Amino acid sequence: MSFINYNAKEIHCKIVYYGPSLSGKTTNLQWVYNKSLSPEKSDLISLPTDIERTLFFDFLPMDIGEIRGFRTRFHLYTVPGQVVYDASRKLILKGLDGIIFVADSQTERMEENIQSLNNLEKNLEQQGYDIRNVPLAIQYNKRDLPNASPLSELRNALNRFNAPDFEGAAREGKGVFEALKTVSKAIITSLKGGDV
Repeated sequence: MSFINYNAKEIHCKIVYYGPSLSGKTTNLQWVYNKSLSPEKSDLISLPTDIERTLFFDFLPMDIGEIRGFRTRFHLYTVPGQVVYDASRKLILKGLDGIIFVADSQTERMEENIQSLNNLEKNLEQQGYDIRNVPLAIQYNKRDLPNASPLSELRNALNRFNAPDFEGAAREGKGVFEALKTVSKAIITSLKGGDV
């Protein structure tokens, strides 16, 4: 749910990168941050743990221009991939406007992808969201690895919501901006349709 600051004439939108542990959520955000030319971008905040690179969130506002005279900024977050951090996941999902689900294409990670997607749907429901009504894109990351599952298997197992989906290799930037632009456009479309 976008936050509107009428005094500053700003709309703040939140996109959350969700997926299993080490699927490439942080790598996606780092790529966006490093390639973003915005002079107004904030510092990228990362909280590494012993097990994976993100415990709570990475934060990056992106200025995308104006809607009805309001400056619009995107705040990008990642959730921790491990289920033991489910409370943090729920907290980060509060007030979201869109989701990029980052799946690990490696064959041996399919079950973790499915569990993470089911966890996302459950956590959204607990907060009053219907995953079918939230802008969502799926990125099948790590497509460059030799043990990547066929795209048809990934789609069959993970894209039951018929969301826009993209092949990705986040370390090289493949699929990163495509997924982000798709979710951003869906959010902007819904904002333009509503009253600011």
